[in-house]
Amino acid sequence: MPPVSDTAPPDPRHDGFVRVRGAREHNLRGVDVDIPRDVLAVFTGVSGSGKSSLAFGTIYAEAQRRYFESVAPYARRLIHQIGAPKVAGITGLPPAVSLQQSRSAPTSRSSVGTVTTLSNSLRMLFSRAGTYPEGAERLDSDAFSPNTAAGACPQCHGLGRVHRTTEELLVPDPSLSIREGAIAAWPGAWQGKNLRDILDALGYEVDLPWRELAQADRDWILFTDEQPVVTVHPVRDADRIQRPYQGTYMSANHYVLKTFSDSKSQTLRAKAEKFLDSAPCPACGGARLRAEALAVTFEGRTIAELARLPLAELAGILARGEDASETARVLTDDLRARIATVTELGLGYLGLDRPTPTLSAGELQRLRLATQLRSGLFGVVYVLDEPSAGLHPADTESLLTVLDRLKSAGNSVFVVEHHLDVMRRADWLVDVGPQAGEHGGQVLHSGPVDALRDVADSATARFLFDDSPAPERQVRPPQGWLKVGPVTRHNLRDVSAEFPLSAFTAVTGVSGSGKSTLIGEISEELDGVGRLVVVDQKPIGRTPRSNLATYTGLFDVVRKVFAGTGEARARGYGVGRFSFNVAGGRCETCQGEGFVSVELLFLPSTYAPCPDCAGARYNPETLQVTYRGRNIAEVLDLTVEAAAGFFTAADDTAARPVLRSLRTLSDVGLGYLRLGQPATELSGGEAQRIKLASELQRVRRGHTLYLLDEPTTGLHPADVEVLLRQLHGLVDAGHTVVVVEHDMAVVAGADWVVDMGPGGGDEGGQVVVAGRPRSVADAPDSRTAPYLARLLTG
Repeated sequence: MPPVSDTAPPDPRHDGFVRVRGAREHNLRGVDVDIPRDVLAVFTGVSGSGKSSLAFGTIYAEAQRRYFESVAPYARRLIHQIGAPKVAGITGLPPAVSLQQSRSAPTSRSSVGTVTTLSNSLRMLFSRAGTYPEGAERLDSDAFSPNTAAGACPQCHGLGRVHRTTEELLVPDPSLSIREGAIAAWPGAWQGKNLRDILDALGYEVDLPWRELAQADRDWILFTDEQPVVTVHPVRDADRIQRPYQGTYMSANHYVLKTFSDSKSQTLRAKAEKFLDSAPCPACGGARLRAEALAVTFEGRTIAELARLPLAELAGILARGEDASETARVLTDDLRARIATVTELGLGYLGLDRPTPTLSAGELQRLRLATQLRSGLFGVVYVLDEPSAGLHPADTESLLTVLDRLKSAGNSVFVVEHHLDVMRRADWLVDVGPQAGEHGGQVLHSGPVDALRDVADSATARFLFDDSPAPERQVRPPQGWLKVGPVTRHNLRDVSAEFPLSAFTAVTGVSGSGKSTLIGEISEELDGVGRLVVVDQKPIGRTPRSNLATYTGLFDVVRKVFAGTGEARARGYGVGRFSFNVAGGRCETCQGEGFVSVELLFLPSTYAPCPDCAGARYNPETLQVTYRGRNIAEVLDLTVEAAAGFFTAADDTAARPVLRSLRTLSDVGLGYLRLGQPATELSGGEAQRIKLASELQRVRRGHTLYLLDEPTTGLHPADVEVLLRQLHGLVDAGHTVVVVEHDMAVVAGADWVVDMGPGGGDEGGQVVVAGRPRSVADAPDSRTAPYLARLLTG
């Protein structure tokens, strides 16, 4: 073997760096960057600059691709469909774990306990160390799960609630006869007439007012389980003869429950739900379990009672029971250690039975992070998507401790972040920019944090190294007050608050303090307000079919523009031809979605570009029609900013309505999004700002109250400035804005602050202090006060 030269380049697999070369994913411009392993590296930059494309779309995607290559040939064949990241090469890349802010599927069986696997350990504790009734047989751990046949309550099937209906729901107007439609729950058209004719044939009065029928007859008509078959002789119509037929009766109760549980039509299910009341299961009392499991206790409580407790309180009860036996001690020690990690991330107010659909994306990601801390993995790259989202500054300190612990265990932690405190604690900073979309995609800085100070083009540097006090703002005098409460819900107990009208109010407090619960009650308290607009972070759609253009309505105008072209008229193409949601112009292979779902054995399904249209959504004939040199798919691929230039240059009267939508989208900092960007690719913060833009483009009449839940989530400080200009502009126009916020820069610029707490869960639920920002900053019992004071005083 020849001797190794002293001047030979180091082996990239062992030189301690992840080296990316020629990254071109999304807007990245052939990026080369070196990032050390075994550090906390933060990727930052304005929204849409390309930081997520680098961290997730390139580095993590390449690690995932390499993983797929190591598994079965079946999965390897799908790699070509899934697509590899656009990058020349990456060296020094260990296996990677991604923790993104994906929102949970809306299932009532997924909970905090199942996400963290803490429920498994608690079930084992009850199985092995629970207190059983005398003579009772010991149960397996499955018997303590509502998601198994062995444990689920047989009456509610482990859901804890049953759906029932009443005569009052089924027949809202008893003055009507059956022929006049008294039974509102019945289907319409022929089906409803059929049921009425069957009742008539059975001898029931269908022309008397409902209230005059005998109670026994009313009960049978609405609630019988019988399904008698009778010969029906329809009333003859003048223009047609209807033959007798055999009709089967179905009670209103049976029809509603069958439709609600079995119908594949969301519209029919929603209609049926209006005639149902949801109530705790009478068999299990909402505990979801069989009686045998609920007879077993630990420290005097059933497993359902412990699952309802905040995790911080549960840990205390487990500590009291550790001396019961050696088995109990081992199990409780493990449970307490894992609960401590969740509590450390500011989530001690959650209970194990809290359904995941009720959690924010940030809460769900931190639960997954807590689970990873106990996994024992080392030598991997953790790629995190804004783990500080939804965190009060006090909780961010704990998050940083947890990230340090992941790093100390021998892992690399790559974090996409906008939080300045997280950036300051980083070992390495990758700043992407300088702006968004086509004006971004460059690495401005990759190195130690302090070295960013000298990067002139960085939008981050201005905020990261600015220690000056927040600028003084003229506080607007209130034009009246909106009174809310007293509210008793969740952790709020008889709480009241006041919000100034024609002002900007920030509602603050640690996670779980009761902020969202309080402002949720405003919808019922509208004295002095003409209209209420709630702008939340729920997705604008759950499939690639829904996108920015369809949600805002601008796509309707774009389709009309294409339908008005000479080529479209010559071919006889109407507006519908340019919709990817109906047959005709769309690609039939993907049904106009642009993507097909790829099912992977033992792995979550993923979306891949359609093999026929390559993501264009339309068939070749539709794509032959162009407007100013672009077809409909190419227009959908434009960013908001580029589309504004395209339609402005067109100087086309028919296209002018599009410009208003594009302008409002740019005004809320979304100029970098593509018009056809699928809803599945949007963050909660982006979805919220799209909703806000949709509201802003409408002509506003009268006093409007805007409620926003953490509108700065996912925003770089430079983008926060842009958004705040819009929100304060609404207030200057006479409207009222109330935001739930953790960003102290937003709070410092508010006219009024309502601070909830002092803690989360049972330790919160109170208005700690309310007033102007400077007075809140001086409040001794507020956990927000020290962080607000630091910003106000510099």
